[in-house]
Amino acid sequence: MVISSVSGRAARDACPGALQVHAAADGALARVRVPGGALTTDALRELAACAGELGNGVIELTSRANVQVRGLADPAAFAARMAAAGLLPSATHERVRNIVASPLSGRSATGVLDVRPLVAALDAGLCERPALADLPGRFLFALDDGTGDVLGLGADVTLAAHSVGHPVGHPGGHPGGDLTLLLAGEPVSSVTADAAVAVALAAAETFQSIRGDAWRVAELPDGPARIAERLPRSAPVAPAAADPRKGGVFPQVDGRVAVDVIVPLGRLTTAQAGLLADLTPAEVRLTPWRTVMLPDLVPEAAGPVTAALAGAGLVTDTASPYARLSACTGRPGCAKALADVQADALRWAESGTPGLPGLPELREQPGGPVHWAGCERRCGRPRGRVTDVVATPGGYRVSH
Repeated sequence: MVISSVSGRAARDACPGALQVHAAADGALARVRVPGGALTTDALRELAACAGELGNGVIELTSRANVQVRGLADPAAFAARMAAAGLLPSATHERVRNIVASPLSGRSATGVLDVRPLVAALDAGLCERPALADLPGRFLFALDDGTGDVLGLGADVTLAAHSVGHPVGHPGGHPGGDLTLLLAGEPVSSVTADAAVAVALAAAETFQSIRGDAWRVAELPDGPARIAERLPRSAPVAPAAADPRKGGVFPQVDGRVAVDVIVPLGRLTTAQAGLLADLTPAEVRLTPWRTVMLPDLVPEAAGPVTAALAGAGLVTDTASPYARLSACTGRPGCAKALADVQADALRWAESGTPGLPGLPELREQPGGPVHWAGCERRCGRPRGRVTDVVATPGGYRVSH
């Protein structure tokens, strides 16, 4: 599909998937959707095996808690193995299963509602609706458990809990409680948990029917209002966003703990992925801030786990420079890039004095996100206030 957008964009909606790969400068790139960021240890091991045997040996974490593998020599073989691992349940809807969720929902006391059942129901409902297979690959759903940690992502359709639901494992299936429906970040209505998935899907179907050139609700003139007027309405409760903390040990309501692992530049080697799978009982939780949560650990395991992670080049220290660092692909993976920004960003994180043009003032800046980009497009840039380090023909330019 070729789209000429309301923002002046004229391009095919070419978001990659496991079947529709992207021809990058360093070979085929496949992206695998992981709704809610929930990935079993078996699936993580298979991803690592595929990255090592078919790709460049690295699993990349995305800002939507998905994963991608670059340099694929045989994309068809990769897709077949993803399907066999249960990571490709729908060939028609695979690129639109973009669902993020509070990573510790159901485990952390900061949330008021376990949204994990809603993630599963939303994913299943999305795949059951043929019309939604044509949603743009950038369309995003978010489910916030009341923590506020995914509210800042600017999802097209967000369900944010604001009242207490049933405990995890409640026999009623969907937890109780109420949620706020937000469209492009704008609260438009309150819904019960039992109705939430149907309303979210109806919002997506309405967007699909009226979107014209738009890829996102925010691009559609008066988008939230035009969609909301076709949905059941009740007074919304405005939720509050919270900045997520990267790294560290988090207590769970059941007495166990979760360890949040900072992955430098969101790039996991096959060995690191295998270690993560070995350290957690059954699953990992990928986060939209490119960390990996290891849940359900006994408290006395936290020390040995963090030591093993450090030995593998992974980070749990919230004060680490890696907690504020991101970068686009850069050279050689992107033909538009003017520098190997990932290598340069790692040099900065390790030494603080990379000796690169244009960077003296960067070292003087207080803490906050720092994004390195190989060109003016600034792909992968986090939302909000960010220090940009942009490659130019004459070196790097720093802006705030």
